[in-house]
Amino acid sequence: MKNLKKLALGFVMALGLMAGAHAAGGGIAWDKAPKKTNDLAALQNGAKLFVNYCLNCHSAAFMRYNRLKDIGLTDQQIKDNLMFSTERVGDTMKAAIDPVQAKDWFGKNPPDLTLMARSRSGPGGTGADYLYTYLRTYYRDETKPTGWNNLAMPNVGMPNPLWELQGEREPVYTEKEEHGHKVQIFSGWKQVKPGTMTPLQYDQAIGDLVGYMQWMAEPAQNTRVRIGVWVLIFLTFFTFIAWRLNAAYWKDVK
Repeated sequence: MKNLKKLALGFVMALGLMAGAHAAGGGIAWDKAPKKTNDLAALQNGAKLFVNYCLNCHSAAFMRYNRLKDIGLTDQQIKDNLMFSTERVGDTMKAAIDPVQAKDWFGKNPPDLTLMARSRSGPGGTGADYLYTYLRTYYRDETKPTGWNNLAMPNVGMPNPLWELQGEREPVYTEKEEHGHKVQIFSGWKQVKPGTMTPLQYDQAIGDLVGYMQWMAEPAQNTRVRIGVWVLIFLTFFTFIAWRLNAAYWKDVK
């Protein structure tokens, strides 16, 4: 029992250290991303946003265009709405930017986004939570080479790809005293220049985009969940039958 308590205490301390490391690395607490991996309309809108605003610089090299049929699109809809060059529907999603130019402009090639929604999970939440927060916390910062900064990833190297939709904002801070020191606490946003979307519309659009990226990281997840539910139902029914057969078998023996 004593060893079990020590193990539990060690686990709690480890979680605390992980959270502390996350806070020390900068950034704000992650918001909870809306669950949209079962919403076909949201996934289709997210795919459109991904192709228009992400695929210019980032690839999704492990995702083929024809896999988008799983979210209700036809080959013709994919060709007409989501493909803008000479790719075929069976091709993978490659970035439009030249890798050499990307390295010159950004210092390194932008990362592949196929598995980003899974790889960015941490003590602050899921990878979807991180992306949902990250894409909603860009702000203008003229001290940076790109003119942009981000609360979820301070000193980010990538400019805001969705600024036309979101507009330009500045973070608002309030001063608070902690342990005898005055600290600046983020308290909200000041809209400097409006975008083509309202804040609510933008949050909904980012929810769709992140939902698509979450689905893209594991396209079979909805099928896996459905099969898992039926497997559990079967196992429950089989367990009940086995229990009754066992009772019937041992009834006469007793």
